[in-house]
Amino acid sequence: MRLEPRFRRGLYAAFAVLIITGAIWLVADWRKNPLEPDVWQDIAPRMLMLHGGAAMVTLLLLGALVPLHIRRAWRSGRNRLTGPTMIAVNALLIATAFGLYYAGSETLRPWISDLHIAVGLALPLVLLLHVWLGRQSRQRPGA
Repeated sequence: MRLEPRFRRGLYAAFAVLIITGAIWLVADWRKNPLEPDVWQDIAPRMLMLHGGAAMVTLLLLGALVPLHIRRAWRSGRNRLTGPTMIAVNALLIATAFGLYYAGSETLRPWISDLHIAVGLALPLVLLLHVWLGRQSRQRPGA
């Protein structure tokens, strides 16, 4: 169920921006020192802003995947393990992002943050596996 090339490149670019800005924010957050002004103090909020903007674009693209890719792939019986895994990973990232933005509980927030980070760090591996298995199934006779 190959995506149209421009859509696929846009989706990959959105995921790349999310992964890169999330990783840079993570490093900046670990490195910043609130007691002294430094470059990490400036980078962290900028990365969060870019990360949030990329997340909004990615939400639009993920919504378009339902009729363009997910429904057709499910009916064809392809990627029955990694497809639902991709949906679950993205749903979890969306839910935890919502929780990070709107959760008022200071007890719950660190748990939500840790879960969001862990799942976000796993996303590139899950995405690569999903694409690789999808390409393998397309190359097999009768697939």
